[in-house]
Amino acid sequence: MFVLNKEQTVITTAIFPARYVQGSHAIRFLGEELSRLGHKALVIMGPVIFPQLQPIVEEFTEGKIEIYLERFGGECCDPEIEQMVSLGKTQEVDLIVGIGGGKTIDTAKATAYQLKLPVAIVPTIASTDAPCSALSVIYTPEGVWERYLVLPRNPDLVLVDTDIIAQAPVRFLVAGMGDALATWFEAEDCQIKRAKNMTGRMGPMTAFSLAHLCYETLLEYGVYGKIACEQQVVTPALERIIEANTLLSGLGFESGGLAAAHAIHNGFTVLEETKKFWHGEKVAFGVLAMLILTDRPSPVIDRVFSFCESIGLPTTLADIGLEGVSRDRLLLAAERACSTGETIHNEPCEISPETVLAAMLAADAQGRRRKQF
Repeated sequence: MFVLNKEQTVITTAIFPARYVQGSHAIRFLGEELSRLGHKALVIMGPVIFPQLQPIVEEFTEGKIEIYLERFGGECCDPEIEQMVSLGKTQEVDLIVGIGGGKTIDTAKATAYQLKLPVAIVPTIASTDAPCSALSVIYTPEGVWERYLVLPRNPDLVLVDTDIIAQAPVRFLVAGMGDALATWFEAEDCQIKRAKNMTGRMGPMTAFSLAHLCYETLLEYGVYGKIACEQQVVTPALERIIEANTLLSGLGFESGGLAAAHAIHNGFTVLEETKKFWHGEKVAFGVLAMLILTDRPSPVIDRVFSFCESIGLPTTLADIGLEGVSRDRLLLAAERACSTGETIHNEPCEISPETVLAAMLAADAQGRRRKQF
């Protein structure tokens, strides 16, 4: 007779986007791919790329799906989402499309969630792992991190045109590598602590394997991918890095779990000086602080510092606008990172604002020391 012991039951869960398309000039297939999902789409497009991509999007959707284009306001916040929801209802759309960077994408996902519609994502930069996730990061209208909005499902389509991404400033790609750099270390700590991933359950071995593949890909191809992007050309190395930044990082963080690096990033958002720096740049410094906080072996810490230096990711507080910051102000960021419910509590070690502050200061000192050589 089968007997279920609930106390010994471990359920693991992984989540994925329904369809992932990547390659040079993949935008040509946009209309074909969107027509699988609906008949009329509200297309929320980033303000910077709107003039360049509007005619391209119209060309490759004509005759396949009706679209209504709307320019994104710039911040993934509740008022912006409410405005897009109202527009979607007015236009009577049956599909939401987000084209642009991370905040445009998160707004599109949140809008689709409110309207209970499918969502397609077309990232124009590889700066975050937002495209594949069932998560929107909500900020205040002023750009301060407010909360995670966990969504009931992942995007129905993620279409990545690597030629478009290669034309974007290389800083975006590098920032994406900073975000992806956190994937393995955070997943590893969640695995050790048996902490929950973004589904509220433990991740399966698949998630941890993909997270580690993300890390290995960055180390092997990061420099070469950056070089290709600097030349605005698509090479196999750049394809790999874009996939690592977008797909592997997305799957790894979501199904593996988040921990200290992203919580430290969230803490930095309370300091005005960091506002001009990208999510992945602040996450990268969060990784360095995390490695010290969790007492990683020195060869691992040195390897990550070397990687960050090789592609130009921040290794000091000055690199994210905090040169000369007082300990009292930095403690504010550490306290925010340790807020109740933050992912830093997935770490298998003692966590307090004081230990996080110490790790930040030690990482900064090591980064400054290495710059002297």
